[in-house]
Amino acid sequence: PFCYPDFNAVTCNLLPDEAAAPQRYDGRRALRASLRRLFAIGSQLSPEVGSSGIEMLETDTFKLHCFQTLTGIKFVVLADPRQAGIDSLLRKIYEIYSDFALKNPFYSLEMPIRCELFDQNLKLALEVAEKAGPFGPGS
Repeated sequence: PFCYPDFNAVTCNLLPDEAAAPQRYDGRRALRASLRRLFAIGSQLSPEVGSSGIEMLETDTFKLHCFQTLTGIKFVVLADPRQAGIDSLLRKIYEIYSDFALKNPFYSLEMPIRCELFDQNLKLALEVAEKAGPFGPGS
């Protein structure tokens, strides 16, 4: 698993290793721009008034899960379609973000997260989710 903690989104990938090779920085920027467009289109096309966009996008090969905070920060996880517990993982990532980024006096919202404790706790949360494997409790 790997994560892209960038600007207004934290994107995590729980796909199998062959699909999870870390992208170069330009790939991250392209992914972030694509996600922004996708969420903007999703919120415009939603039949719900005031929709904030996509919560989950499912394909044959992956599921994209998104949790958006009240302040507009998006947490995105790409996972195997059979992976369970993603909602819990998203809440845990938000908790880690709140504890180690937002409470850090040296962190500002438009900057990448550079905090070793954030990285360590995020990595641990991803490892726990990955070990739970497919078909675990609560997806």
